[in-house]
Amino acid sequence: MHPKLVEITARILVRSQDARAAYLEKIAAWKGRGPARARMSCSNLAHVYAASPSADKVKQSSAGPVNLGIVTAYNDMLSAHQPFASYPDLIKAAAREVRAAAQVAGGVPAMCDGVTQGQPGMELSLFSRDVIAMATAVSLSHDAFDGAIMLGVCDKIVPGLFIGALSFGHLPIVFAPAGPMPSGLPNKEKAAIRALYAEGKVGRDALLAAESQSYHSAGTCTFYGTANSNQMLMEAMGLHLPGAAFVNPGTPLRDALTRAAAHTAVALAREGGPGMGAMIDARAIVNGLVGLLATGGSTNHTLHLVAMARAAGILIDWTDFAELSAITPLLCRIYPNGSADVNHFHAAGGMGFLLRELLDGGLMHGDVLTVAGEGLHAYTREPFLDGEALAWRDAPAASLDRDVLRGAADPFAADGGIRLLKGNLGRAVIKTSAVAAQHRVVRAPALVFHDQEDFIAAFNAGKLERDHVAVLRFQGPRANGMPELHKLSPQLALLQDRGFKVALVTDGRMSGASGKTPAALHVTPEADGAGPLARVRDGDIILLDAERGILQAEVDPAEFASRDAVRHSQPGAGLGRELFAPMRQLVSGAEAGASIFQF
Repeated sequence: MHPKLVEITARILVRSQDARAAYLEKIAAWKGRGPARARMSCSNLAHVYAASPSADKVKQSSAGPVNLGIVTAYNDMLSAHQPFASYPDLIKAAAREVRAAAQVAGGVPAMCDGVTQGQPGMELSLFSRDVIAMATAVSLSHDAFDGAIMLGVCDKIVPGLFIGALSFGHLPIVFAPAGPMPSGLPNKEKAAIRALYAEGKVGRDALLAAESQSYHSAGTCTFYGTANSNQMLMEAMGLHLPGAAFVNPGTPLRDALTRAAAHTAVALAREGGPGMGAMIDARAIVNGLVGLLATGGSTNHTLHLVAMARAAGILIDWTDFAELSAITPLLCRIYPNGSADVNHFHAAGGMGFLLRELLDGGLMHGDVLTVAGEGLHAYTREPFLDGEALAWRDAPAASLDRDVLRGAADPFAADGGIRLLKGNLGRAVIKTSAVAAQHRVVRAPALVFHDQEDFIAAFNAGKLERDHVAVLRFQGPRANGMPELHKLSPQLALLQDRGFKVALVTDGRMSGASGKTPAALHVTPEADGAGPLARVRDGDIILLDAERGILQAEVDPAEFASRDAVRHSQPGAGLGRELFAPMRQLVSGAEAGASIFQF
């Protein structure tokens, strides 16, 4: 094991000692109560299986046979979740094959950041994670299940399911994904059309045609954003079956993996195996962190993974991210960190190759509990169909495409894709894996904006044709729910391509698709509540130095401290935003996970 990995894991264990002990005590008490249905009154039990087929009623009416709860994020607008329509029947049939039963325990909302990007509805996006966690708890609150299967893929859905499921951490829980859509328009071509549209050189028809060729069928979007980072994490933390993350939907192998997920959940429940809460310990969280860094994954997980870990009584912060990043090699080039998509990554060797390289390099804990039951080394294999039977084989010994995936001895970069910035403007994260070395340090005057539309209007008016640091504030969780600001990426990239030194500094998010322009994200404390960003003025010299980890307003300290903090009112009404006002009042800071939960 790498000594620094051991040191950071030990530090997290010490920091988390009290919270983890309290969590484990809680789930042990529930596990010790035995099967829930044995404690139910006859009236309770009759309601559980009133609508079930006769064969399932026999199983659900006693404490002996296993009954699985299915929590699904199905809807047929989201391409990533549309395949889940058929999963419940598939899982129920698979459960019957092993003398068990399964029921849809409930559904959770699933909104798409790709639809709401740059729109008012995006202000609900981050908070939907905590709503999903609560909906997961409501789904399982009937306490009629011996195990569960979670069906979800995208940005806030998997973190929400994960947090909610940990409240039932005494149960064995398996996550079953749907997989990415087949590859569409190459990412370089899509990016080129977006740039031309931002310059006004092509119209909306050309842009829509390109986007429709990129996002064209059922399955996850194929770029390496938060949705696909989620799937990597579930595998790196042992909650998927090995190799399940990136198999396309609607294929015989995908259906076989879904059936096997049901069989696995039944077996774990029948054997009294470890629940999810025991599996997700500090070692599993560190494995997820390393996987995120080695793949250049989504900056959103500097929020989500913090909140997910806290739900298990494990306390991590951005210093842990930064120090692990310093020892974790970047092994992948997947868009936006390269031109390939996740299908190319999967074909090049995928998760099995990646995890073996990290394990062999001493950068992951192999001795963890997983749903596969063999530690993380089971995840160095890939699934295939041997006739009609599901089987696993060793992942390729060498990458099949070194432009996409490399071994730890010859990485794309010596360190991972996420770094910590700090200074008199607070603490922030930056994703460097897609930012060329010559663009990682920007020192320029501030141009302050309170709305992304104001930035775009200034760009269209030609007012941004100069070196500058765009300070977009009042975009944090308290102010307006912390929307993603990916809509700004084409304009920022164009200014950089024209030779200007540009950067973004914001208390908002930029998404897993953070691109080639340096962006200090999730600045905390946020501007709302008089954080330092609220004292920045147009013309202040801002230093963003990703190499040395600095985010600084070069203003006389006495003057900076004496300035009145600007206040900005966000209306936040319409499209349901007013319903989330209490959450904006309760939410924690970004480095604490931007969560309403007090774990």
